Amino acid sequence: MFPTVAVVLAAGKGTRMKSELPKVLVRVAGRPMIEYVLDALAAAGVQNTIVVIGYRGDLVREALARRRGITFVEQKEQLGTGHAVMACREALEPHDGAVLVVTGDSPLMQSTSIAALLEEFERTQPACLLGTARRSDPAGLGRIVRDAAGQFRGIVEERDATPDERRINEVNMSCYVFDCRELLHALGKIGRHNAQGEYYLTDCPGVLLTEGKLVEALPVLQPCEALSINTVDELAVVERELMKHCEGRMMKHE
Repeated sequence: MFPTVAVVLAAGKGTRMKSELPKVLVRVAGRPMIEYVLDALAAAGVQNTIVVIGYRGDLVREALARRRGITFVEQKEQLGTGHAVMACREALEPHDGAVLVVTGDSPLMQSTSIAALLEEFERTQPACLLGTARRSDPAGLGRIVRDAAGQFRGIVEERDATPDERRINEVNMSCYVFDCRELLHALGKIGRHNAQGEYYLTDCPGVLLTEGKLVEALPVLQPCEALSINTVDELAVVERELMKHCEGRMMKHE
């Protein structure tokens, strides 16, 4: 297998965070939130990472300057998650292995979850593998729809979900492993014919599925990993959860 390349989406502005910093540089328990994501990737054995920057990208470059194995790609316009990955086309073109796509605002991402996803991807060789989670309260998150045999059939956003679909507790975590060739192919097929006028990365699994390619979803992520940060209140929730995890790890080593 070729080594995995990670793509970290880190181009957004922290508008609702009441900060002029790029969102991923807002501090969580004293560190920029993206640092936790990069630590988890490194601990899972990912050595090459593309960080997609946009708003005040110079600050992100400066903050991560000492980290090894990082390439920066600029997303010049904010046209959605799919568009952010499109900006990486040139950097990904020489690659033939797995591409792991994650967000830079998920500081509770666990290296064990990433490692489990990569192991499953290597074992089954799908076009795309989604990392999902089961949550007792799935409100606000896209639901993972499966057929009677348990096979992945799509992601339904909450606003589009039927009452039955809203009761599904398996949720999309914005964490994907793609075969690089299949990812580049799918990006060329998605459009921006939606209310936001954006390219959605969530459309790529559907493109591949429609073409009869293997797309799987693995509920291996912990519920806490769905805690991304968009507001000051959410920052406080994530900080409390992060402290619990740190205390838990310290107790294990005592």
